Amino acid sequence: MASDPQRLVVAGSVLLAGAALFAGVSYDAGGALALAGSGLAALMSVVLIRHGTTALIDAARVLPVEVPVGIPHDRQQLAATVLALESQLEHAPIALFSVIPSHTNSVEPVNASARRLLAPGRASDAEALRNTLAALAAGQRSVIEFDTERGAERALASAASITVEGTPQRLVALMPVENELAAEAMHAWQKLVHVLTHEIMNSLTPVASLSHTSRELLAGVRPTLPSELADDLDLALDAISRRADSLAHFVGGYRALASVPEARPQRVAVAALFARLSALVAPSWQARGGLCVFSVEPASLELMADPGQLEQAIVNLLKNAEEATGGLAAPEVHVSAKFARGGRLRFEVCDNGPGVPDDVIADIFTPFFSTRKRGSGIGLAMVRQLVHRNGGAVRYAKSVGGGARFVVTF
Repeated sequence: MASDPQRLVVAGSVLLAGAALFAGVSYDAGGALALAGSGLAALMSVVLIRHGTTALIDAARVLPVEVPVGIPHDRQQLAATVLALESQLEHAPIALFSVIPSHTNSVEPVNASARRLLAPGRASDAEALRNTLAALAAGQRSVIEFDTERGAERALASAASITVEGTPQRLVALMPVENELAAEAMHAWQKLVHVLTHEIMNSLTPVASLSHTSRELLAGVRPTLPSELADDLDLALDAISRRADSLAHFVGGYRALASVPEARPQRVAVAALFARLSALVAPSWQARGGLCVFSVEPASLELMADPGQLEQAIVNLLKNAEEATGGLAAPEVHVSAKFARGGRLRFEVCDNGPGVPDDVIADIFTPFFSTRKRGSGIGLAMVRQLVHRNGGAVRYAKSVGGGARFVVTF
């Protein structure tokens, strides 16, 4: 009869095979949940196999009896298998937590992904995140949201019950989905903008062309028409022509938003980047009686990014700051770059304007949305596109001293 360690190894192997089969099945819109369930099953199988093989090694050291069928005879090979399984578990891309009910729902990280999530620089309130995970019932799957240094993040959490060495516990797998959701949202906006601009331009182009042609025809027959009628026709055709040109320019901006090219990363020296930007924008701030300050710490700071796209993203944020501080006698903007907690590179663009109202913060990066009467709603949406293309994230953060503060992290 098989021993308890053998049962753990066999059960883990069967579960791992099932997870592999499950992962191979195609999935639709609900595939993220299915994938999380498959990933959790695979991680659980690794835990079972690890506990079982470790116990078998200990038993082999104490009782030099024949190793059961299916278990390697060489204890060194068996130890290597355990180390390989532990390495796979440790570096799994899904954060795995152990919840032990007998210890008042103690939540402990099982692998490196989980420890990084609870470390300084990620979850702002690690205890709140632990409480959320502890509240998940076995078999429950849900999308949870928690605050981090990069802003609010969402993750797909899935819990399952398991008994290890007689101790019942729950395993909770946490799969970050914020970047994927943001990417899907931007992809959907790109498709929508592409369709809208295509259809609008198809209708707008003949209108603009006919208005110009009509004005030329009117100029040829103007002497034969009453002066008042000729003036009215010329005024109407001129208005149509101007509005068509204006709308074409407006739509062209959105067309650029829908066609952001893939990033071509290269090593970028932040100090050199800031020197170019300062030469570009600082004079206009000084001409308004204001101040534009760039700072980088340390001076040797570098990152891998598309230099053109990174520069354009910061320029757009500076334009946003310039518009926000347009009515001030002494406008100021400060651009900084430094390492933040968690080893992340952090850019900040802060101005002394009125800031963003609380009720619209969630919408400011959405295409077509603007808080200004004549705003196009392109600038910040383009910033988000450019930053995301380079593997970063951008968010708006409330400033203690007032004004707007945009944070870009890589």
